[in-house]
Amino acid sequence: MKQSLQLKLSQHLALTPQLQQSIRLLQLSTIEFNQEIERFLDENPMLERDDSEPVANYQPPQDSMGETRDSTPQESADAQQEEQRAQESASSADMDDWSGESGSYGSRSGGDDEDGDYQDVQAAGTSLRDHLCGQLALSQMSERDRYLIRLLIEALDDDGYLNQELTELVELLPEEADIDLDDLSIALRQLQNFDPVGVGARDPRECLLLQLNALPTDEVSTLARIIIDQHIDLLAARDFAKIRRAVGCDEELLRAAQTLIRSLNPRPGAQFAPIDARYIVPDVVVRKVRGQWTALLNPDAMPRLRINRLYAEILQGQRGSGLSGQLQEAKWLIKNVQQRFDTILRVSQAIVERQRQFFEFGEVAMRPLTLREIAETLELHESTISRVTSQKYMATTRGLFELKYFFGSHVATESGGACSATAIRALIRQLVGAEDAKRPLSDSRIAEILGQQGIVVARRTIAKYRESLNIPPVSVRKAI
Repeated sequence: MKQSLQLKLSQHLALTPQLQQSIRLLQLSTIEFNQEIERFLDENPMLERDDSEPVANYQPPQDSMGETRDSTPQESADAQQEEQRAQESASSADMDDWSGESGSYGSRSGGDDEDGDYQDVQAAGTSLRDHLCGQLALSQMSERDRYLIRLLIEALDDDGYLNQELTELVELLPEEADIDLDDLSIALRQLQNFDPVGVGARDPRECLLLQLNALPTDEVSTLARIIIDQHIDLLAARDFAKIRRAVGCDEELLRAAQTLIRSLNPRPGAQFAPIDARYIVPDVVVRKVRGQWTALLNPDAMPRLRINRLYAEILQGQRGSGLSGQLQEAKWLIKNVQQRFDTILRVSQAIVERQRQFFEFGEVAMRPLTLREIAETLELHESTISRVTSQKYMATTRGLFELKYFFGSHVATESGGACSATAIRALIRQLVGAEDAKRPLSDSRIAEILGQQGIVVARRTIAKYRESLNIPPVSVRKAI
C-alpha cells in the first residue's frame, strides 16, 4: 500500500444554480409561483415590479412545429380587430358558455332525476352551533337543561349528527354534576325538536324519521315511516318488488312514498357549513382567432419584473460591491420567469393544435395524447412536459381545465384507430343521462352500444369508467 497521484478525465452532468432555479419555477403552481416571486422581491433590492402598461396579449398563430409565421400588415390589422371582437364577445357572453361539458354526473339538467334531487348548499352567515344556541337562548328551560343541550350541540358534526354514544358523553361529565343517561336522553329529545328538523339524529334512519314525524299524518307519510323504519336496506337497494310484498301496497302508493322520502334532507346541518371556495387563476386562455384556436398567456398570471435602475446605475461605477451578486440573481430570475411562460405557451399551443376537435365538439371528440408526443414535437424532455402540465390551468369556452386533463390513455377501435378514455367517459355519461329510469343500462349493455359504434371496450372497463364518474350501478339507478 502506497500513495500515488493519478490523472483521470471524466464527464458528469452538473446543474448550475440558474438551471436549478429554472426547473423549480417551472414546476410551481401559479399560487406557489407568485409566492416565490414575492419572496424574491422582498429579499433582492435590485428587483422590482414593472408597473407600466402591458403589451396587448396577442400571439400570432403558430404552425404545427410551434414556429411563429410572419404576418402582413393587413393580417396584423385584421388580427387586432378580431382580437378586439373576441374580447367584447367574451365579456358579454353568457356564463353558461363557460360551464361546458365538464360537469359531473350529478349536474345534468332536464326532466325528473330519479337518482335524487340535491339542493345547492349556500354558505351561511352563522354556523350550525350558533343557530342552535340562538334557539336555546330563547327557550324556556332550566339552567341544567340548557347545560346538557349545549353539551350535545358541541358534540354534533357538520351534518347535524350526534356520532358519540350518550354513554361516552356521560363518562366525560364530572361526578358532582349528578347527570345520568336518562337525563342526557331527555336533553337529546329536546334538541331534536330544534330547527333544522332532523338535527341530533344518530344515523340517517333516525334523521329521516324525525323529519317524517314532523309532517302531517296521512297514508303516504305513514307508508314512508314504515319503509324507513323497517325496510331502509331494501329502499337503498331499490328492491321495490320486495318492499311492495312486505308492506302490501300498490305501485302508485309506493311511488308517492318514495317521492316523499326523496324530498327529505339526510344532512340537515350541511346548509350551515361554510364552503371552502378555492380560486384558480388560469395560466393560458384559449380563443378562436381568425378561425383558428389559439393559446394566449393570461396577463393576470404573469408578474412583470425589471431591474431597479437607480441601484443599477450606482453599481456601474463600483466594483466588488455586495449588490453585484444580487444584480446577477435578478437578471437570472427575470430570464427564468420569461422562459417559464414561453415554455407553458409552447406546450399549451401544441395541446390546442392536437385537441382542436375537443374545443369544437367537446369531450366526445377528445383524441388520445401522451407526454411523449408533445415532447417529441417541441424537442423537449418528457419530464419538462410533465412539470409544465402539472397544476397549470387553461381557460376555454368549455370550462377551466388542468393541462394534464388533455392527456390520457386510449382504447382501440375496430377500424384500427384509437379512442380517448375521456371521450369514452363522455359517451357513458351521455348514455346514462338519456336512459329510461325504469330500464337503466347495464355495464354490459353500454359495452354493446359502444361496440356498435366501433369502440371495443370490456364490461369491467365500463364499470371502472362509470365509477370514476360517480355514476351508481344499474340496481341503484333503477326507478319504480
